[in-house]
Formats: sequence, structure tokens, C-alpha cells
Amino acid sequence: MTHLEEFTLLGLVTNSQAQMVLFVIFFVIYVLTIIGNFMIIVIIQRESCLHKPMYFFLANLSFLEIFYTSAVTPNNLGNLLQEKKTISFVGCFTQMFFFIGLGSSECVLLTVMAYDRYIAICHPLLYSTRMSPSLCVWLLCLSWAIGFSNSLVHTVYTALLPFCKDHLIRHFFCDIPSLLKLSCRNTYPNELVSLFVGGFVIVGSFMLTLLSYIHILKVVLKIPSQSGRKKAFSTCGSHLIVVVIFFGTVISTYILPGTDSYSEQKRLLSVMYGVMTPLINPVIYSFRNADFQNAINKMISQRRFR
Repeated sequence: MTHLEEFTLLGLVTNSQAQMVLFVIFFVIYVLTIIGNFMIIVIIQRESCLHKPMYFFLANLSFLEIFYTSAVTPNNLGNLLQEKKTISFVGCFTQMFFFIGLGSSECVLLTVMAYDRYIAICHPLLYSTRMSPSLCVWLLCLSWAIGFSNSLVHTVYTALLPFCKDHLIRHFFCDIPSLLKLSCRNTYPNELVSLFVGGFVIVGSFMLTLLSYIHILKVVLKIPSQSGRKKAFSTCGSHLIVVVIFFGTVISTYILPGTDSYSEQKRLLSVMYGVMTPLINPVIYSFRNADFQNAINKMISQRRFR
């Protein structure tokens, strides 16, 4: 067994021209993600009409997305511009801890947001009492606690493995499946932990989220107005698209087994949930929302008449 002080991240491509193209694409996506999510936080904080549980969770989702994508993208951008693409042992597992922790927290938070919509649509008369400020804060803290507890288990259990093979991580960030391939010890126990502990958080959150939307759709179908049903379907459908894309790619990467050829596809899937969804979420959850659009128009009008 050899003691490794650093790993080498091979990234998605090795061709220098392709790396420059990827740099431009990832840089633009990263900048738009930061600006879009930061705008959501500022608008929700400034507009009193958005001081509701739904937007409280949305602001926290945007806060989470900023750090979630920042856990891997800046390091990836740096590696695309330099020949030496190394990351220290401590840096690798620090990156893993925050990426998995923030991603797991997002899984739970999306479930909380679906539950908030379920109460608002299916039990509107009880909404103000059930979704009290104290409960909202408690649910938010629960999301972060579950997410980082899950991450701590995976990070510590993976870091304790002996890495006696090459130090080449065939990925653009430090991730569990890629690191397990570098160990000379039987990683079956780690795979079981990833399946059961990670599966409990990821699949459990996905099923609860779907359950909430199923109940929501049942109520929406009973709306007498066709325009009302169309509006509700549009909103719920947009949310479901984000949920399916995010959870689907995460489950395919961490829960489903795969061959070496499928592992290459998993690397591409990780771009979707690690880079793209932090950009897509603000568009789906806020800019397609009527109340949020009104708040933006109000802010623009106020600036015009100053």
C-alpha cells in the first residue's frame, strides 16, 4: 500500500481544444448560476409580498445551489486551463464532503418544498397554521442535518480506504464511485453503505416528493376552471421536470450498478446534476412563477421612476 498525498483529476476530455471549449461552457454556466441564484435571494429578501414559506425555501435552495456548484466548478475550471490537474488528499475529501452534503441537503429540501406545495394546494385553510415560521426553520435545519450526516458517513468511510493503485481519478471532481476504483481493498462494504444510507436519503426523498405531487395532481384535476387546471399543471409539470432530472441522474450515478462502459455515461450524467440543475432550478422555480415575475416588474418600475 502506498500513501497518497494527492490525486490527479483526468476530467471529461483530454484534448486541449476540447478542454478550452468546455472551459468556456462551464464558465458561462457557472456565472449565470451564481447571478441567477443571487438575484433570487435579493428579490425575495427585498419584496415583502414574497415573505412566505414557499419563497423562504426557494431562497434557501438558491443559497444552497450557489455553494453546491461552487464545490466542484471553480476547481474544474482551473484544471481545464493547466496541465497539472492535481488535488490534495485533504482537498479531495473536503470537496467530496461538501458536494455530497449540499447535494443530499438539496434532495431533502426539494421534498420539503413539495410538501409545502401539497399543504398550500390540498389544505389551503390549514396552510398558515401548519407551515408556521418555526416549522419552516425546523424543516430547513432538518434538510441540512440529514444531508451533511449522510455526507459525513460516506466521506469518512471512503477516506479510510487504502489507495494502493494509481492516483488517477477518471472524473472532473472527487466522487465516491471514482475513488472506490483506486482502492486495493474490497469495496463491497462501501458500496452497501452507498446503496442503503445514500439510497435512504436519495430514493426516500424522491418517493416522498412524488407522493406530494400525486396528491397535488389529484386536487388539480378537480379544478372546474380549464384555465386554472392549465396554470396548475404548468407549474407542477415544471417542478416535476426538475425533480425527475435531478433525482434521476443522482440515482443512476449512486444507486444503480453499472459496467465500466456505463461508468463513462455516469460521468456525463454528473454534469447534469452537478452543473446544470443549479442553473435550471432558479428558472423553473422562480422566473416562471407569477408572483415572482410581478415582484421583478415592480422592482424594475421603481428603478425607472427614480
